[in-house]
Amino acid sequence: MLLHLQTEQTSAVLQMDVFALPEDRRKGWYLSLMAPNIKGPAFAWLDPSRLYCNSQALEDCVKDLIGPFHSDTIDLVAGIDAMGFILGASVATTLGKGFLAIRKAGHLCVATQTQNYTDYTGREKTMEIRLDVLKPGVNVLLVDQWIETGGTMKAAIQLVEMLGAVVVGVAALAIENTEGGRWIKDNYKFSHCIPEELQSQVDGKYLDSLKIFNN
Repeated sequence: MLLHLQTEQTSAVLQMDVFALPEDRRKGWYLSLMAPNIKGPAFAWLDPSRLYCNSQALEDCVKDLIGPFHSDTIDLVAGIDAMGFILGASVATTLGKGFLAIRKAGHLCVATQTQNYTDYTGREKTMEIRLDVLKPGVNVLLVDQWIETGGTMKAAIQLVEMLGAVVVGVAALAIENTEGGRWIKDNYKFSHCIPEELQSQVDGKYLDSLKIFNN
C-alpha cells in the first residue's frame, strides 16, 4: 500500500510544471512549489528544496528574505549545514557578500569551535565553525532553510557570538511558532517568506497548496 501511495504521489509531482510562473508573483507565491513528505516520520513534513529548481522562485524568495535587512550593515552571510547552504549562498551572492558554512561536526580539517544542540527530530548533534574568519565586530546574517524547533539556529547563533561576531539577523523560508522559534523572533531581527495568513498552517505542519500532490 505504501509503495502504491508513493507511486501515485510521485506521478502527481512529475505532472506539475515546476517551471511555471504565475501572473501575480506576490510574496510567498513560490511556496506552492514545495513538495510534501511521502516517506514517513523519519523525514521533515515537507521538502522546500523543489522551489529552488525554478530560477524566478529562488530569486523572489531571496529578495523576500533580504528585504528587512536593507538598512543593516552585513559583512558576511553564514548558512547552516546542509540546506541552509543553498539559500545562504544565494543570499550572499545577491548582497555581494562572502559566505561562511557552518558545518556538522567532523567535516572541517581546520581549527574549529563546536556547539552541541538538539535538532528538530530530537537527536543530539554537534555543529562547528572555523576559527579563522569571524572576529569581534563582524556583522553576520544567519540563514537556514527552515526553523522548526529552533535548536539548530540557536546553536549557530551561539557559535557566531562565541567568536565575538554580531548576529545582525536570522533568515529562513519559515520560522514556526514553537518555543525555539518564538525565542529567535523575540531576541533577533528576523525574516521569513510565510505570509501572515499561512503562518497557522505552517505551525500545524500542513499547507493547503500541498493538496495538489494528492490529486
